[in-house]
Amino acid sequence: MEQRVSLVTLGVSDLERARRFYEDGLGWRRGNTHAEVVFFQIHGAVLALYSREAMAADAGIAGARAGFGGVALSHNVRTREQVDTVLTDAAAAGAAILKGGHDAAWGGYTGYFADPDGHVWEVAWNPHWTLDADGGVRL
Repeated sequence: MEQRVSLVTLGVSDLERARRFYEDGLGWRRGNTHAEVVFFQIHGAVLALYSREAMAADAGIAGARAGFGGVALSHNVRTREQVDTVLTDAAAAGAAILKGGHDAAWGGYTGYFADPDGHVWEVAWNPHWTLDADGGVRL
């Protein structure tokens, strides 16, 4: 198996509400969209929104549960100030701020929000990483 992730799919309870949050609220541009799934091109991969119940059925999992699953998506920014800007924009779009911008033990600045389905996003400025022109991170 090659070392990469091609697609991240978020199981959502209301596909239209989730689409509005990411597209209208956060300003993301939609890619190919079907009646049952919404795709967004992200740097080097795709983010998909899909019914939580349909996703569970596809995976052969009995029942679709909500709640923290031990996974957070991260969005790195170029400046410390951008962390607070992104958190403010996410809150205006309907996100719940889980933890406001704060100094992190690893030397950066970070904060967390949850989208309307409870998916956790970290917004981080890391002074030890450089982002390329497209926002990609290299270790």
